[in-house]
Amino acid sequence: MMKRMLLLMVVGFMVILVACGDGEGESGDVDSEDNQADNELTRDEADFVVGVSQIVEHPSLDRATEGFQEALADAGLEVFYDVSLAQGDNQNAQLIAEKFVSDDVDLIFGNSTPSTQSALNETQDIPIVFTSVTDPVGAGLVDSMEDPGGNVTGTADMHPDAVPQAVELVEDLGYDSIGLVYNSGEQNSVRQIELVNEVASESGLETHEATVSASSEVMQAAESLIGQADVFLIITDNTVVSALESVLSVGQNEDMPVFVSELDSVERGGFAGFGFDYFDIGYEAGEKAAQVLQDGVSPGDIPASYPQNLFLQINEDAAEKMGVELTDELTERAEIVTTEEEGE
Repeated sequence: MMKRMLLLMVVGFMVILVACGDGEGESGDVDSEDNQADNELTRDEADFVVGVSQIVEHPSLDRATEGFQEALADAGLEVFYDVSLAQGDNQNAQLIAEKFVSDDVDLIFGNSTPSTQSALNETQDIPIVFTSVTDPVGAGLVDSMEDPGGNVTGTADMHPDAVPQAVELVEDLGYDSIGLVYNSGEQNSVRQIELVNEVASESGLETHEATVSASSEVMQAAESLIGQADVFLIITDNTVVSALESVLSVGQNEDMPVFVSELDSVERGGFAGFGFDYFDIGYEAGEKAAQVLQDGVSPGDIPASYPQNLFLQINEDAAEKMGVELTDELTERAEIVTTEEEGE
């Protein structure tokens, strides 16, 4: 008991350190001093206190948090954001949820599957709105997308057509095998890998898997697939995406194109991906949160939703580095971008 109380005190201190404001800071700096300064309202001055639990810091999740905050600002709500990053640790996510419940926040925003599951484990009374969740029903968060029930609703981050179209592109480019690096401890990742294997099998493509439990293992896992797979397909796995540069390095050294599942990851150096802007699903989650806070609607009565827009992006710099020749047909299908550093 004493040890648990000590851990809660530590998490409480972490939450204070990463408290941030209205989302006007730079994307990716949710725990920066700039974003802390943006939270102009004190807890007592604000109309609502929202606890934001984000599993790890990486550009896509940061964009979702930014979109969520902007939606509430656009709704005219004065909100104090109590933000905490779990550093990729599910136990931290659980302790963060405990603290939010102890503080009796008005709403919890879960940015990832484990963050939202942790919140739901702690409360059926405080409203919970999620985003960046791959399979809300399979994760036990909602009864159905149309009729969530309970105290949870939100936006998923997996478009039903994303995996089939990605696998089809791999096949169209003449590759025979796909390398998959993922954290088998993430429920959303396991579901996606099952889907990739199913679609690849129907297309006659082989898949080879390498699992990790921490971002420090990603490089070794990617290297283990050299000689087995022709390409990498990186799903929306929080652990792997936070260490994406490790996979990109292997892809460039071995001429193994890295297909990704987030547009932010294309700009970071992935070869190609079917995706959407995480800001948009965060914003839509924020609109649902506004219904809860402003209008008193029960989350269980607000349908959960999938991303609305899906399109192909190709990084021409990454294509060159990974040995992919871009045909006219391919460039006509896609939005062409460059790597983030070179494109700025």
